[in-house]
Amino acid sequence: MPASPASPGPAAHLPDTALRALLRAGAFGAWHGGHPGRPELGLTVPVGSGAEWSTALAALGDAGVQATLLVPASLDADLRAATRAGHELAGAGTPRHVTRLEAAAGQAVTAWDAAGLGPADVRRLAGLGLHPLPLPARRAEPGQVLRVPPSELAATLGHLKALGFRAVPVRALPELRPGTPRDLLSHLYQRVVEDRYAERSALIDLSGRYDAVMKVAPLEHAPDPLPLPRATPTAELHLNSARLVGLASFNLLGTYRAYQRSLKDVARALKERPELHGAQAVFAVTLFHGPLEKSGFQLLDLPPARARLYGLGFRLLRMAYGTTRTPSEGTPKMAWLPRDEFLKRYG
Repeated sequence: MPASPASPGPAAHLPDTALRALLRAGAFGAWHGGHPGRPELGLTVPVGSGAEWSTALAALGDAGVQATLLVPASLDADLRAATRAGHELAGAGTPRHVTRLEAAAGQAVTAWDAAGLGPADVRRLAGLGLHPLPLPARRAEPGQVLRVPPSELAATLGHLKALGFRAVPVRALPELRPGTPRDLLSHLYQRVVEDRYAERSALIDLSGRYDAVMKVAPLEHAPDPLPLPRATPTAELHLNSARLVGLASFNLLGTYRAYQRSLKDVARALKERPELHGAQAVFAVTLFHGPLEKSGFQLLDLPPARARLYGLGFRLLRMAYGTTRTPSEGTPKMAWLPRDEFLKRYG
């Protein structure tokens, strides 16, 4: 793996939000995550007692899954049992007695859970050559880390499998790497731009499955240039941009197939979600309108000012997610289908 970035200057009084931002940017040797287009996600399980230890090992064993167990050095348990089962052990709590933890586990401890630690302890991790683990994601995402308490493991592992994810120890994530400032930029873009838009527009996220990429927003009107009365309810398609970029960097043909499957997710939502029952058309404003045209969508030119505005937004999105792949078209257009025709094709 590449060398960790150098730690920043004095950080004795950083607030928690600033420290988390530094960790996302790779400070103190913090890991970021793995490849964003593959089904693996890093599974971490915090264990603070002997009972939780037994529950975690039993659930993981029943599912045939290996994970990263977050273990305080004071835990009184048979740590070598986890080592023999192929689990990774990472430290938790104040970083002390690392050698004692390694001796009890029978394996080197190279990573530590930074949750709840202050700047002094995080800096101490770097001095000990320990990498802070990636901050856990809010939900299952390819290449990211998911933290699951022992009591929820059995149900969560079944759910992850149904969604196409493969839970692995953090050390086994494909292309695990140190964080960079671009990772922080992507996170901020998602929180400040995409999450706020999703809340404001009541966006329905249909990208729970590992290779699903669609979101849909119910609208009470038909925006120009749709050839419909202004008061016609519609459904606007959006993409899980981070997921799409990750899939495209791994397998273009697989990405196209995932896109087609995701249109079927939209059709199912049109039939099942009450807020979409009145939508009379499905549309998207996109640079990738060529594939949609081949899939039966009708294309409409946007007014020049709106096309330039959308084009600027798409360039900002590409910068945020660090993709170097050139869009298939240079000018965004609107692609649309009437509801009945969309359901006929994808329902």
